[in-house]
Amino acid sequence: MTKSKTIVLIHGNFVNNDCWTEWKRHYEQKGYKVYTPANPGHEGNPAELRVKVHPDLVKTGFIDVVNNIAQLIDSLPEKPLIIGHSMAGMATQKLVEMGKAAAGVSIDGAPPKNVFPPFQTLKTVLPAFGFFSFKKYFMGSRQWYNYAFFNTISAYEKEIAFKKFAVPESYKVSRQLVLDSFGNIDFKKPHVPILFVGGGSDHIFPPKLTQTIAGRYKDANSRVNVKIFEGKSHFICGEPGWENVADYVLDWYENL
Repeated sequence: MTKSKTIVLIHGNFVNNDCWTEWKRHYEQKGYKVYTPANPGHEGNPAELRVKVHPDLVKTGFIDVVNNIAQLIDSLPEKPLIIGHSMAGMATQKLVEMGKAAAGVSIDGAPPKNVFPPFQTLKTVLPAFGFFSFKKYFMGSRQWYNYAFFNTISAYEKEIAFKKFAVPESYKVSRQLVLDSFGNIDFKKPHVPILFVGGGSDHIFPPKLTQTIAGRYKDANSRVNVKIFEGKSHFICGEPGWENVADYVLDWYENL
């Protein structure tokens, strides 16, 4: 296959596109054109967004996230390698299904609507749905981020990471992903290669879930691979050693 030299990196919930700054630089140094769009309602500086929520945040659902990326891809000269983290791992699966990708990578990816998550996942992310909240959006506490995202790094690194990356999140994204039929994946449909990357110590989407999602794909002629990085948290793309993950992904892609 002819390899695209374009990469689109999609950020997940509870952070914005600032989380991809190092990856963008890393891949650009390897000769790729890299796009790191903010999901709708997530544009801006995380510290400022925590003080003043983006006016479009609460309007944003999972469908808006996917359509925003699809629109970007349609403007590009070639289909990109799409890499998505967390919620955006599922967005990557959807974009692959829509025929928008040269290949797809889901890192610590959320399950589609038609894959039931384990209790561990439900327990950790339930607050992000806002079913029992009077607030209009979710803003995780430091304790929540420390457990859900940053559980493998030091207390000092946790504090830095929260200040640098944590942002408010729309309830609508999580709700739409689990309640709207758009959140289903057609696992029988032929597709371009997909790589599933999991963190062995991920408290939101544990590695067994990553393996379960990958195992649901049924087309014998479509490639699906899985790689679990032991000891890595949901912050796999930002914690020390992220370069190993980024290089593994690119090596996989370049050797298809």
